[in-house]
Amino acid sequence: MYPSRRLSNDLATLWFQAPMVIAMRTQQMWTAALTGGAMNTAELNRMVLEKMMAAAESAVAANIAMAQQNITATTAIATGGATSSRRAADAIARATVKPYSKRVRSNVRRLTKQKG
Repeated sequence: MYPSRRLSNDLATLWFQAPMVIAMRTQQMWTAALTGGAMNTAELNRMVLEKMMAAAESAVAANIAMAQQNITATTAIATGGATSSRRAADAIARATVKPYSKRVRSNVRRLTKQKG
């Protein structure tokens, strides 16, 4: 079973860009620590809060996607139509991963535009 193109894109975003975000944030923290500069507390708070928000959004999106797929499957069974567990699993996985990949992409854009 191969994932859809959209799911593959979201997974690739996480695979390549998440380590970039971690590296940029780590570099900012080390620079502040080594130069005696002030730590960017807003960025530290953002790191924690966005992970909690992404986890909550992901859980809600997964539950909504599962409910939608259950309705689709039940309707298909009731009307004699075909069901696709592959498409259902892909839709649920896409919904679950999307909040994380969206935040990683926005973090890369934001962190690469910051002044050093």
